[in-house]
Amino acid sequence: MSPTDVVVVPSAPALLPSYAGGSDPVAELRTACRGAVEWLAGRHPDGVAVVAAAARSDNVDRGMAEPVGTRVARHLLSVAGYRGDLVDAATGGASAALLVVANGSATRGEKAPGHLDERAVGFDASIDRALREGDPAALRELDPCLGESLWCHDVPALLSLGRLAPAASTVSVDYAGDPYGVQYWVVRWTCGS
Repeated sequence: MSPTDVVVVPSAPALLPSYAGGSDPVAELRTACRGAVEWLAGRHPDGVAVVAAAARSDNVDRGMAEPVGTRVARHLLSVAGYRGDLVDAATGGASAALLVVANGSATRGEKAPGHLDERAVGFDASIDRALREGDPAALRELDPCLGESLWCHDVPALLSLGRLAPAASTVSVDYAGDPYGVQYWVVRWTCGS
């Protein structure tokens, strides 16, 4: 079954309650994520497939075996009041709804986690164009090695989106920005006619 609705949100740990502080450093991003995930959950109350990159080895070494993206997806769906099944698309689960958790690069400025890498702008522009155009074929062309060097650890999730989803007939970009030197998107796709 191909998804009919797709939402892309970032794998930003700041979206998790365990990282909450006195002020919300990503309030605009959080609002956009909530709206998009509520839209997806409202259209598909019985089953949402989640796509997230595997846990990074450095996180596993610190005892965090569950991928950050999976934790973010579960939290956002819970906040949206979702009570249906969570399907792991990586293990072959299929659903008409697909929640993809993925960032762009984390090397877009001197204070970015991966510091400044001039290649990040072009790399992220290719992802941005694919997301805005609803073009899964373009996502399948991403270079995972370049992504890794630009601290874009979520390329596997974007490649999966490219393989799983048909072209989008309508696209809505709820958020696109690079606070703290990390590129984030919140995007909705409706696929098919």
